[in-house]
Amino acid sequence: MKKLGLATALLLAMTGAQAYQFEVQGQSEYVDTTENDKNFTGAVQGTYYFKNVDSSKGPLAEAAFLNQASNVSLAYQYGQYDAPVEEGRSDIESHVYGAKAEAYIPTKFVPAYASASYSHTHFDSKNSETPDGNGDRYALELGAVVAPNFLVAVGYTSVADETALDAFNVMGNGVVKAVGEAATIGEDQDAVTARTKYVGNIDGTNMALGLEAGLVYGEDTAYQLKTDLYLTPALSVGASYVESSFAGTPDSAWGANVNYFITPAVAVGASYVNANAKDNTENLDTQTVGVNAKFRF
Repeated sequence: MKKLGLATALLLAMTGAQAYQFEVQGQSEYVDTTENDKNFTGAVQGTYYFKNVDSSKGPLAEAAFLNQASNVSLAYQYGQYDAPVEEGRSDIESHVYGAKAEAYIPTKFVPAYASASYSHTHFDSKNSETPDGNGDRYALELGAVVAPNFLVAVGYTSVADETALDAFNVMGNGVVKAVGEAATIGEDQDAVTARTKYVGNIDGTNMALGLEAGLVYGEDTAYQLKTDLYLTPALSVGASYVESSFAGTPDSAWGANVNYFITPAVAVGASYVNANAKDNTENLDTQTVGVNAKFRF
C-alpha cells in the first residue's frame, strides 16, 4: 500500500495535480566579480503548507499567496568564494541555515498576516588571512491583506553580525541582493522593514501582473522594486531593481528572470543579476547567472 501511495503521488505530480501541500525548490548561481570568476552558490528549500494549496486560481508561481496558505519552511545555502590570495580572502565557504513560519489569520475586517524567521550563517575560511565567522538574524513581520491579493507588512529584523544572511532572501532574490541587505543593516544593528505585494489579473486576457516593493532601514537604507508579468498561468518574465546607501557593496543591482511550469507541479527557471558600484576601487561590480527548479506534491 505504501508503494501504491507513493506511485500515486508521483503520478499526480507529473500529470499536473491542481492541489499540493509540499514544495521543494533548488537554486544555484554562478557569481562573476571584477576580481575573479570562480564563485558559485547552491540552495535548497522545503515548505509544508497546513492545508492543500489550490493552484487553479491564477499564476502557478503565486498559488500559495493567492490561497493565503500558512506554512513552515526550512532552507540551506552553500557558497564558495575564491578571491585572489593577495586580497587576503581566498577560498571562503559560507553555510546559511534558515527556518521560517508564515500565517494568514482571518478576522472580521481583513485577513491578518504574520511571519517569523531565523537564519544562521557560518563562514569557513580556508586561508590564514581571514578568520572564520558566525552570525545570527531574527525577523518578525506583521501585516494584512488590505485588498484582494494585496499584502502590506512591516517588520523588525535583528542582525547580530554583518555576515548573517537571510536564507530565504538568498533563495528568493539571489546572493548579491541578500549580501547587500545584510550590509545595509550593518553590524550589531536592528532594522525596520516594510514591503507590499500585489498580484492581479489583466482584464480581458489570460495574463496577470505581480508587483512588489520593499524597504530596509538600518545603519543604512535600501529599497527594492520587483515586477513579474505572467504571460500565461505557467510562464512568467520578471525584472527587479535594488539600491542601497551602503558603500561597501555594489550600490545598485538590476535583475531579470524567466520561469516556466512544465506541469502545475514541476517548474524550471533562470535569472540574471547585474550589480554596479559607483566607486569601483574595491572591485565590487558583480554579475550572477542562476538556474532554479521547483517540485510540488
